[in-house]
Amino acid sequence: MIYLDNAATTRIRPEVLNIMTEFLAENYANPSSIYKPARQAKAAIDKAREQVQKAIGADRPAEVFFTSSGSEAINWALKSIATQNANRGKHIITTAVEHHAVLHTIEYLEKEGFEVTYLPVDEFARIEVEQVKAAIRPDTILVAVMFANNEVGTIMPIAEIGAHLKEINGQRGKDDKVYFFTDAIQAIGRIPVDVNALNIDLMPISAHKLYGPKGVGALYVRRGVKMLPLIHGGGQERGRRGGTENVAGIAALGLAVELAIDEMDETAKKHTEMRQYLIDGILKAIPHSKLNGHPEHRLPNNINITFEFIEGEGMLLLLDSKNIAASSGSACTSGSLDPSHVLMAMGLPHEMAHGSLRLTFGQDTEKGDLDGVLEVLPTIVERLRQISPLWEEFQRVGNIDIFLGK
Repeated sequence: MIYLDNAATTRIRPEVLNIMTEFLAENYANPSSIYKPARQAKAAIDKAREQVQKAIGADRPAEVFFTSSGSEAINWALKSIATQNANRGKHIITTAVEHHAVLHTIEYLEKEGFEVTYLPVDEFARIEVEQVKAAIRPDTILVAVMFANNEVGTIMPIAEIGAHLKEINGQRGKDDKVYFFTDAIQAIGRIPVDVNALNIDLMPISAHKLYGPKGVGALYVRRGVKMLPLIHGGGQERGRRGGTENVAGIAALGLAVELAIDEMDETAKKHTEMRQYLIDGILKAIPHSKLNGHPEHRLPNNINITFEFIEGEGMLLLLDSKNIAASSGSACTSGSLDPSHVLMAMGLPHEMAHGSLRLTFGQDTEKGDLDGVLEVLPTIVERLRQISPLWEEFQRVGNIDIFLGK
């Protein structure tokens, strides 16, 4: 199989699987006990916390909390900050193109009485820092802007936003802080992420996006940012998330993050070259195709292209019949018949947003895989257009603007 859906999940690395096996089958002791195997399990958790801390540029390991997923970390961060600061303000700023784990959590907070400003994006799914500046109000308590979009790969101006919020907070004082949350789940291990340099207060991480296992994640919480307990129970995670730790998963996350950072520059260079090769090849071979996302400010491993006049689902099924795994957007909404909220926010017409294809590279992706896509994709698109009423209507009117009713 040619696997090009690494934004959805990645294959676990052999080294990471080995460390999981060690703590599942051999050193399986509960890290809260006091005998030697338990102390070894506790040491593995401490090591993983330090590995994550160093990977993201945090000041100390204690700023890293382990969770069961990126979505859990997102929910915990947003709900905790909102709940604890509601007495001084209920205004939240976010963007229209966040992952649904963020959007649905913020929609929940809206029902609880919070007011939300959804910043619109440009044609590349990007906002500018001036939009954040203009949206901040005296009652703003939280800004939530994703680091890099999971569907189209666009990278947001996180450094500029963080610098502005640092300036604002310097004027406000420590008890009137605007917190900065960024979903960096797609970015970590692919592009540099330094929470101190970027002035980030809260940031989720997910292991299975980094060649680690599913079912484990982490949340970075800047020192001094108070968090409500997520799970009451024992004293695990410094009393904020009770329950016996997933030692195997945590150790795997730590190693996966460390390896991804060590290889990041080399991998990014390789993926950037491959990305441009495949983009050029597709756009040249298939008429009426359009690259989605920013042409420069984008993840090295992400390609998202719209093929006009066809349905993305049919394209994915035909690619699957050729042993090529791809997606049309976020894996979390793959069962939905609605077009991508990201593409719609970028201004793509409903008819065009349905025909998108996301191809995301991973550690094992080689140039031959891309040639395999280029060999079959033009024929697939042509086949679907021949049976598409949209294509038939376009052929009749002969003009894209007339077709779209402009």
